[in-house]
Amino acid sequence: MATSNYPTVTGGTGLTQAGGGTTSAPRGDFIPQLWSDEIIATYKANLVVANLVSRMNHNGKKGDAVTIPAPVRGQAYVKAALTGVTLQNNSESSTTIVINKHYEYSRLIEDIVGVQALPSLRTFYVDDAGYALARQIDQDLLLLIPTLNAGTVDTTTTFTSSVLGVIGGDGSTAFDGNANTNTGNASALTDAGIRRMIQTLDDNDVPLSERVLIIPPVEKKNLLGIARFTEQAFVGEVSGDNSVRNGLIGNVYGVPVYVSTNCPFVHVDSGDGEEYVTFSSANPSGTDAYGNAVTFAGSGSKNRVGGLLHRSALVLIEQMGVRVQTQYKQEYLADLMTADTLYGVGELRDYAGVSFVVPAV
Repeated sequence: MATSNYPTVTGGTGLTQAGGGTTSAPRGDFIPQLWSDEIIATYKANLVVANLVSRMNHNGKKGDAVTIPAPVRGQAYVKAALTGVTLQNNSESSTTIVINKHYEYSRLIEDIVGVQALPSLRTFYVDDAGYALARQIDQDLLLLIPTLNAGTVDTTTTFTSSVLGVIGGDGSTAFDGNANTNTGNASALTDAGIRRMIQTLDDNDVPLSERVLIIPPVEKKNLLGIARFTEQAFVGEVSGDNSVRNGLIGNVYGVPVYVSTNCPFVHVDSGDGEEYVTFSSANPSGTDAYGNAVTFAGSGSKNRVGGLLHRSALVLIEQMGVRVQTQYKQEYLADLMTADTLYGVGELRDYAGVSFVVPAV
């Protein structure tokens, strides 16, 4: 097949050209006016975690932060005869969510590509734009999970204790990045561990409904080995709906289970004797803010974070839903397509969730 002579875009910093440097195979007809609806539909279809947490629509409203009331639960008092009622102190608090996340996805589509292309390329751009923005939102939400249940991570000094609030998959061992000669003490999910996490939410008076268990892909195989997740006596599934037969993620102890490839990775920095733990949505590599080497916990072993949480634990505030714009750039003889969104994420109810660390392999 002959090599293409598509022109190379110069001076277009930050622009991604379509068709440049590829083969001469035709690419597709682009119909920009349809992109908006299709990209938004794809974006919504790919959201996972965002649909499991609290969401607030802030579209069209001004401001860069939203303050959400966080009232404290009251209690009932005995009413004694001929005495006044017991007044409860107003100790309400609030949570401020900063709207500071603005992400975009852009493609530069040259005229020659628009004329010669097959519909498959346009379909790819539509799907890719929606998926990229949805993935970013899910990653930002999942990075908040380790902070639930009073989770704190020491990132500035020598780290010699466990990560408060974060436990191993067995549900009983507090995660410690320094354990086992700085390999960490992550453990796979167990039946007992799941029950302990459920009890944590029960003890915190978290509603029984709208709870979810979010796990990385590696834990799916472990759950399929737990009887209470697969056996009909526990899940009520029969025939083709059975998890053993079709691999569908169902629920355990009445809690729906979701698999997300966006579950955070665990970083343990031990490059200079200051072992501390951080979390990232990407595979750890390179150096940290201090110039020290960052590796997977366990000198190469991969640990990941999951969580059991109630819908009220985290919140997503959309100030601008997915917006799709196209503009003809005469200097490039091409259409510039950009999809972007503006939002903020935050912790709403600290006690309404708990995170755990499991081996990723």
